[in-house]
Amino acid sequence: MKKSNLVKGILLAVILLAAVVIPAVLGNGESAEAQGGFYATAWSLLPPVVAIALALITKEVYSSLFVGILMGGLLYSGYSFEGTVLHVFSGGIVSVLSSGYNIGILVFLVILGAMVCLMNKAGGSAAFGRWAAKHIKTRAGAQLATVVLGVLIFIDDYFNCLTVGSVMRPVTDKHKVSRVKLAYLIDATAAPVCIIAPISSWAAAVASYVEDGNGLSLFIQAIPFNFYAILTVVMMVGMVLMKVEFGPMAHFEDNAREKGDLFSGKNPYANLEGQEEEEKGIVLDLVLPILVLIVCCVIGMIYSGGFFTGTSFVDAFSNSDASVGLMLGSVFALGFTILYYCLRRTMTFRETMNCIPEGFRAMVPAILILTFAWSLKAMTDSLGAKEFVETVVKGSAGAFQAFLPAVVFLIGCFLAFATGTSWGTFGILIPITLSVFPLTDPLGVVCVSACMAGAVCGDHCSPISDTTIMASAGAQCDHVDHVSTQLPYALTAAGVSFVAYLVAGFFPNALIALPVAVLLMVGTLFVIKLVNGKKKEKA
Repeated sequence: MKKSNLVKGILLAVILLAAVVIPAVLGNGESAEAQGGFYATAWSLLPPVVAIALALITKEVYSSLFVGILMGGLLYSGYSFEGTVLHVFSGGIVSVLSSGYNIGILVFLVILGAMVCLMNKAGGSAAFGRWAAKHIKTRAGAQLATVVLGVLIFIDDYFNCLTVGSVMRPVTDKHKVSRVKLAYLIDATAAPVCIIAPISSWAAAVASYVEDGNGLSLFIQAIPFNFYAILTVVMMVGMVLMKVEFGPMAHFEDNAREKGDLFSGKNPYANLEGQEEEEKGIVLDLVLPILVLIVCCVIGMIYSGGFFTGTSFVDAFSNSDASVGLMLGSVFALGFTILYYCLRRTMTFRETMNCIPEGFRAMVPAILILTFAWSLKAMTDSLGAKEFVETVVKGSAGAFQAFLPAVVFLIGCFLAFATGTSWGTFGILIPITLSVFPLTDPLGVVCVSACMAGAVCGDHCSPISDTTIMASAGAQCDHVDHVSTQLPYALTAAGVSFVAYLVAGFFPNALIALPVAVLLMVGTLFVIKLVNGKKKEKA
């Protein structure tokens, strides 16, 4: 153990020294603020790369993110002490916390935390667990129920992550499903499902990047080619039915199934365990507040898009502001939940008020990580990461058109992984793709879909992605454990998707490419199951 820690320490020192010294030696001494030095160069992607590397090595996400932010400040200021400090705080942390959109998301998180606490205290979660214990008899049933619920809540990925987690935790715990497996199921039904749902905040975001008003139509045309999203759902269902686990996830699942240890290590939410009331409460105490939350959030979304001022439902959803809609919807749902519990005399008014700060405390880890992740994105934006990627893609777009969907998919994966944002990746790659291909070109539709699939894949893999952070918060498991166990699964789906985009590049027809992709995914799972079986026989 001591030798392992020494090796990690040396590796960390080398990474940090190289990250600081090499750019200083190779740079020209100009600050990125003056659009010189490191601006719009490969160095603009160094801060997130450093943060991700440190998080995976140290298993500690807060310090890793802050070091990445600090690295961005150094590059932006040209290694000026004063410039670095000002940019890290004024241009980074304070800036992202001054954003109305970000504050709306944080308010939504806090209110959702309060509602989860209310449902637990009222006994709704425990009642649902008792009901599920009678109707869901197997581990596979618990996991499939999680997948189905995740698919049904397709409106927004933030809402999906925390709602599915709060509802399904008692059920999966009862059937000894590890928390990291629950986090994977939540994460894999959040962004991947939202990106193939025409009525979602993600569809609205993608549509907004198409200037001629055909954004929603293009989004719908691209759905059959969104291989990563579709294959992720196929993979989840296939693994549950075939009972296939591999990589670090297999260790966590074995411990949960055989020893009843749902965490196999660190549990940052240990102080929140055991808060559910076992005797009081009925299933309606959980189901009704969540249904009201869904309805209120939908109304909030279309309100923010102008539905009540004459805009059509589809246009209102396309123009909606997810932050405003979710915030307003959750506020009204919280008010209803408090009133409902007081009228039912499940809780006193004082008890409901005490749940609000408790819910806030439950969301502190997610809020802190989100703030740092947003600040890191602000650093890469200030260093011209978008401009660098745009230059690289445009410079090579015309050389190999048939291979372009696969190449765009890989670029989207890398960019979203490094920056932790799908929507930012859409904003970079979709306009570039549309400038190369007209909307009438079938290959253009495939490439737009590859942009979306790559962005979702990178977002799914990235430890600094907000949806990845919220999935671990929803499952209440250690964030780094979630990332390390999910990564092999996401990379498997990504590998099959890459092959599918190679096929689609030569045959841009969904009737050919999609069945090939699904068959490849199922075949891959069979091979993994076969290999696992042989390993167990040898053991």
